[in-house]
Amino acid sequence: MAQNTSTEIRVRPVILAALRQDQKQNLDYELEELANLAKANNLKPVETYIQALERPNPATYFGKGKVEELEAAVRTYEAEMIVMNDELSPSQIRNLEEKTGTTVVDRTGLILDIFAQRAQTKVAKLQVQLARLEYQLPRLRTSMSVSMDQQTGAGGGGFTSRGAGETKLEQSRRRLTGEMVAIKKELAALQKDTTTQGKQRQESNTKTVALVGYTNAGKSTLMNRLLARFGQGALTDDSKQVFEKDMLFATLNTTIRQLTLPDKKKFLLSDTVGFVSKLPHHLVAAFESTLQEAANADLLLQVVDVSDEHHQDMMKTTEETLGRLGIKDKAMITVFNKADKVDIAFPQVDGESAITISAKDEKSQDELLGLIKQELFSDLEEVTLYVPFADSAVVSTILGSHEAIKQDFNEEGTVLTVALDAGEVSRYQKYIK
Repeated sequence: MAQNTSTEIRVRPVILAALRQDQKQNLDYELEELANLAKANNLKPVETYIQALERPNPATYFGKGKVEELEAAVRTYEAEMIVMNDELSPSQIRNLEEKTGTTVVDRTGLILDIFAQRAQTKVAKLQVQLARLEYQLPRLRTSMSVSMDQQTGAGGGGFTSRGAGETKLEQSRRRLTGEMVAIKKELAALQKDTTTQGKQRQESNTKTVALVGYTNAGKSTLMNRLLARFGQGALTDDSKQVFEKDMLFATLNTTIRQLTLPDKKKFLLSDTVGFVSKLPHHLVAAFESTLQEAANADLLLQVVDVSDEHHQDMMKTTEETLGRLGIKDKAMITVFNKADKVDIAFPQVDGESAITISAKDEKSQDELLGLIKQELFSDLEEVTLYVPFADSAVVSTILGSHEAIKQDFNEEGTVLTVALDAGEVSRYQKYIK
């Protein structure tokens, strides 16, 4: 009998813990998200502890009584970790670990670890590694630092046992600083190529659309459905599509593909990394270049999971993250997705900047494309060109990328009515009378 060599990933029991510092704080939403983040990293929340405090205890984050509760809960549930809802200071993590006898991971560390496991491309791996090193540097004496130190350069792997120790602390700091400098240099070189590609796209005058939104809202699903219909080779070549799965941060890579619609209009569609509330500033900085596709796009599609009861909070998260990236006052269509999961009619267009759809429904896709075209190509000018037969190649070039509104012939050549952008109108000015 063949031996089963498959390895089963062990799911570790953890305790979630949070402070309620403001009555307006939507802590239910934050804790649901924290639980999903934990599950995405093969952790199983077994209990949740909340304490109401106006401000965190500077030494242990929680008050003395709650720390004692956590210590007892760790023993009762045999929990291997406490996952905190906020980012803690290095001293708070160290003190909590000493008093509870287990590893303490804050929200930032948890997200960084998930990103490390999800990163696929060289740029994404380097960006995550840089963010992890920046986070790790002031936390060299915590259990989380031991875990990250063992993973650095290995693309992820999960949390390990505690006991960082204090030997060779200065050497560790110098090593981490040196690694960060080297990574920044390598990223700068790689990003030169990305900048060059971006300039080439701008010079080609091709319109660009970027999908943005909360993680797991259905951005990749929408992109793949559009690619299957209007992307070259995407229906038969899986490599042309983007990875999609019902989980947080299924993809970290920015994928750019060209769509060619039946009326020959073309635009580039990019799928960006999903957002999450309290996205660590380390990651916002590290992924700034990746998210430049959103900053440079002519149009943003904010994809929202309308079936989630917290979707308004998710929209706020997206808007706050875009603001942190300096992306403001950009044309945007809000796409309320997953309407098929709830009792909401779809497709349903709400003005020029919002639509309710199911990404898997072709009628929804068509209605969305109508809004996209209305926004992207509103600057096209309808003109009539008189092209001599001797210049018939001009007609072929124009019809290769535009649908003729009207086409006739006279004794001298072709009479062509078509919608062109400003650059094309200038280029073909001599044929316009």
